[in-house]
Amino acid sequence: MAPVVHRSSGDLLADRRYAYAEAAWNEGDAAAAADLAGQALDLAPDFAPAHALLGRATAALGRTEEARRALERALALEPDDALGAGIDLAQLGVLPEAEAISTPYVRALFDEYAPRFDRHLLRSLNYRAPDLLRDALRRASSRRFRPFRFGRVLDLGCGTGLLARALADVSDMIEGVDLSGRMLAAARKTKLYASLTEGDLLSFLSAREAGSADLVAAADVLVYVADLRPIHAEARRVLGRDGLFAYTVQSHDGSGFRLGADGRFAHAEPHLRVLAAEAGFEVVSCEAVSTRQDRGEDVPGLLLVLA
Repeated sequence: MAPVVHRSSGDLLADRRYAYAEAAWNEGDAAAAADLAGQALDLAPDFAPAHALLGRATAALGRTEEARRALERALALEPDDALGAGIDLAQLGVLPEAEAISTPYVRALFDEYAPRFDRHLLRSLNYRAPDLLRDALRRASSRRFRPFRFGRVLDLGCGTGLLARALADVSDMIEGVDLSGRMLAAARKTKLYASLTEGDLLSFLSAREAGSADLVAAADVLVYVADLRPIHAEARRVLGRDGLFAYTVQSHDGSGFRLGADGRFAHAEPHLRVLAAEAGFEVVSCEAVSTRQDRGEDVPGLLLVLA
């Protein structure tokens, strides 16, 4: 999945060819997409979105070397990689998987996604992470003999505020962080947040005082993070006595993490248990869940509550 590009190459005819290429790609016609993206590049040789699309289309056609050249050209033209060329290069084995997803890519993806985010998640993908997290936190609180109530909640990757809606009646104060300004604008309309920060998860956590939070929660945001070790360490630092860290991830049956065909990271349960132990957490619960569907099929995942 890549963000929709609405930029101009500076050449009207090239822009038109690119728009046709993108439409063909979205309709599943990789051959037409590759041909039209190539036509756009004949007119505008430095138009990075067309290079990225040409790379994806030729990769789908099995023309691996051509795909690699096009994607590397896109990345050279736009090194911050808001286009997500790094994901495709990692899937081709050219880049390490850990370097596949850039911060600008995630920001661009969700800025574009924001206007239809809630409708698409809830109606098309059967998204249920907030409800699953709430239920797991209720059971974990009972198991830990603590009230099912949280003073200060840190909502990592808060998006439009779906998790805040699920936890509003059991939270005194919720603070959110997200890379996408357009997502935060939607979250602000809920009036459920004491504060909202535009930025990355680790910087947000690092700026909080030690022992200042009762709950750190992350609903389906860690699928865009390869190395979760720093997140675990900072979550442990900011949590106070009886604090909980609850999150969902996509999962796989191997070891460590891996980049999936959907452009998200999946993490293995043994790996997450090691990270939890290293950070000084106790695993209260670790359960197999599916927080959403992809093409009508449940996506395998895990929900962990750490104390």
